[in-house]
Amino acid sequence: MQVETIRDILHWTGQFHTSLSECLNRGAQRNKSERCVMILEYLAEHEARLAKVLADSEKDGDVQALDTWCYDYMNDRSIVNDALCDAPFHSFDSAEIIHEVMEQHNQVIELYRNLSERADIPEARELLESLHSFEEHEAMQMTQTANRFSDM
Repeated sequence: MQVETIRDILHWTGQFHTSLSECLNRGAQRNKSERCVMILEYLAEHEARLAKVLADSEKDGDVQALDTWCYDYMNDRSIVNDALCDAPFHSFDSAEIIHEVMEQHNQVIELYRNLSERADIPEARELLESLHSFEEHEAMQMTQTANRFSDM
């Protein structure tokens, strides 16, 4: 996907969450551990909700911020690994599942952090900071809840 504007970033991030949700669901169907299946299903649902929130933000967000070009900022940044399903969630234990999902999220968080630091337009910076905060909060919430499943 060619990323040129913040709207493209939002769209791509929504696709990332949808793809990760699908991978987690596939892993849940094949994982032998009941605890891991519960974690995978929870994470898949959470990822699907994140994708919906981002799609809504893409529709309802500040047009000036969303249409801000970020092509120059992306030239020297790689966007998150598209090979999400390379992780064998079906054979991971709970710690490995949580670690892999958080690694993927950390890449998105870092992308938003970097873009917000480089944004020149106040509306764009505010939107990117908000997205950065949102992704951090959601990653923390997912980790805490998934860890509770592990403690069961």
